Amino acid sequence: MKKYLHFLLFYLCIFPACGQSLLSTQDSYDQDLSAKKILFQKLLDSSNVHYNNGDYRKDLALNFGLLSLAFEIDEPYYIHKGYRNLAYDYLVLGDTLMAKESFEKSEKQAQLTKNDTVRAHTYMDLANIYSLSGDRIKEAFDYHDKSIELFEKLNDSVGLAKAHYNTILTAIEVKNLNKAYLHIIKAKKFIKYGDPDYEISLENLLGQYYYLKENYEMAGLYFAKTIKTAEKQEKTIVLEDSYYYYSENLFKQKKYKDAFEARMDYEKYFEINQQKNISAEIEIASANHQVAEYKKDVQKAELQYQLQAEIVENKSRLNNILIFGFACFLILFIALFLAYRKRKQLVRELKVKNKEYLIAKEETEKLSKAKSKFFSTISHELRTPLYGVIGLTTILLEDKSLKSHLKDLKSLKFSADYLLALINDVLQINKIDSKTIDNEQTSFNVRELIKKIASSFEYMRIQNNNEMHIHISDSVPEFVFGNSVRLSQVLMNLIGNACKFTEDGNIYIIAETTQNTPNKTAIKFYIRDTGMGIPHEKQGNIFEEFSQLGANDYKYHGTGLGLPIVKKLLKLDNADITLKSDPGKGSLFSFTIEYDIDKETKEEKTSTFLDCSLLKDKKILVAEDNRINQTVTKKILAKNGMHCTIAENGQIAVEKATSEKFDLILMDINMPVKNGISATKEIREFDKSIPILALTAVEVEEMRYSIFESGMNDIIVKPYDVTKFIQTILKNITEASDPSNELSQLKAI
Repeated sequence: MKKYLHFLLFYLCIFPACGQSLLSTQDSYDQDLSAKKILFQKLLDSSNVHYNNGDYRKDLALNFGLLSLAFEIDEPYYIHKGYRNLAYDYLVLGDTLMAKESFEKSEKQAQLTKNDTVRAHTYMDLANIYSLSGDRIKEAFDYHDKSIELFEKLNDSVGLAKAHYNTILTAIEVKNLNKAYLHIIKAKKFIKYGDPDYEISLENLLGQYYYLKENYEMAGLYFAKTIKTAEKQEKTIVLEDSYYYYSENLFKQKKYKDAFEARMDYEKYFEINQQKNISAEIEIASANHQVAEYKKDVQKAELQYQLQAEIVENKSRLNNILIFGFACFLILFIALFLAYRKRKQLVRELKVKNKEYLIAKEETEKLSKAKSKFFSTISHELRTPLYGVIGLTTILLEDKSLKSHLKDLKSLKFSADYLLALINDVLQINKIDSKTIDNEQTSFNVRELIKKIASSFEYMRIQNNNEMHIHISDSVPEFVFGNSVRLSQVLMNLIGNACKFTEDGNIYIIAETTQNTPNKTAIKFYIRDTGMGIPHEKQGNIFEEFSQLGANDYKYHGTGLGLPIVKKLLKLDNADITLKSDPGKGSLFSFTIEYDIDKETKEEKTSTFLDCSLLKDKKILVAEDNRINQTVTKKILAKNGMHCTIAENGQIAVEKATSEKFDLILMDINMPVKNGISATKEIREFDKSIPILALTAVEVEEMRYSIFESGMNDIIVKPYDVTKFIQTILKNITEASDPSNELSQLKAI
């Protein structure tokens, strides 16, 4: 009963009653609707008197009749009030099942009223009854939240005071102390809107909160404060509750004498309240005898109401069907007429739209071409000066007299390489999106490729004090057929990220086979680091373009293109990348690519190695208009024993090739007076054997056909790897000097 009293203390609207005989004399179906509503309100007011006086028999009899009158009025608001009023009678009688059923019926009618105040009160009712049942606590809290939300929307301070108080009771009951404390704090703001017992009841609940938190000192302060106020106001129910918990609290503090005295006070107020409850319980027991007969009357009224509603609904449905049928026929007729007229208009509009589409398509194509041209121009304009920076830095690094500047030169070289990588990332995204990326399949050594890529990060590894570990399974074939450039780009991006985001740690590069057949192999690559890791909330979009981790340290920033490029490149090989990462523990990227196995022997592969000593005293013509690039190329050639002649433009290159004998020509594409394409075509008119290599910063894919169609033998993209640059020159000179070489004969045609 104590818990019922807590909830009934904040019963929102207590519905009155007068008596069954009063209804029988006034409830006639010929009453005016307005008169019935006036009568309903009078009965409601009377019920308040009966309920507060504990006259439950009269109140119960009146409320059953009140619900029957609500059915006659046939409006959701009144039916809602009838069920709600009856539910509180069931609650005080101890029939929680019937109370819950009545509250749920009340809630259905409340929803039909579209009245937020009514709905807010109903949500509070359901929260209270679900809390009392003990097995639907989650639903109880949900309804508490709904009632608070609506009272806040209505700016109803009185309602909020009661809603927060009831939420506290439920939270204390299930020992959800965090929620209890939160609503106690909120409830304190509405003390002036509560009833006379509101403030001291909150103080009592705060005491219970600290008691359950085992903060017995704070609990004792609040219980003492509550008792002092309640004794002045003679609030016996609050005193009974407070003295009970106060005695328990003192007992926990081992203050046994004080605990005993508090227990005696509790017993005193328990007896006082018990005497008050006896008469109420007698009244409740008496009222329970009437419930069965009253239920029959209500059930009969409900059935009659439902039957009447079905009749009205059926008539309404029939009328609606007839109206709908006629409306459909009318609409169909109008639609056919309008469709005939609309068709001609649509045909005219379609012709206009088609013209607009063609114009838009042409504009899109122009924009796409402009974009490609822009990237081509940017590529040339950025790579040309970078060629000078990287080339000169490489040469200076080999100058022993500059040993004291070695660290600075390495930093300069690293910065230039990093800038070149960013440029290549942007260009790579453009090529993938425009579907112009090359898919050249070659035979390559997986082990050598991985070692070479790993060695290129030696400076960054040393700078960040990392250790790099390479493990390649014995089951991985010596040579495979595939796109080695694409694999290199993927590995360089992943290893580069691992180096960048790891300090004083370890980086692991692992390759193993998942399946092998005589002709094919599936190689799984793992790149793992022990670095900063990737937050879980970032892992979903880390492969999106321009997405970054957002680290506070600027040194971790970049274009955000590395991982998107990796994902797109792997997609071209029908592969996908997976990520496992925990912040502070590092990251693991893995992917699997299927390759054809190259069965040639290792000896056959290594026999193609070219001896650089063959380049000694070779004469090279360099057609290049940029003075810095001239200096870089000339120094690299001279360092490898070659003699270099410079031509500032294509016209001079043609003249020198006519008047002198050269072993090879390095031809820039974009030059003043005459470009490299035109110059090559003129040279081929009188010399079809000399190797001519395109030395260009222009994006190769766009110029490849023009370059080879002009008669050039090979392409070197600036800035280049010096070793690859020398090997390419040597390969072409060797092929040109061997008349039996089929490739040389084909290129000379």
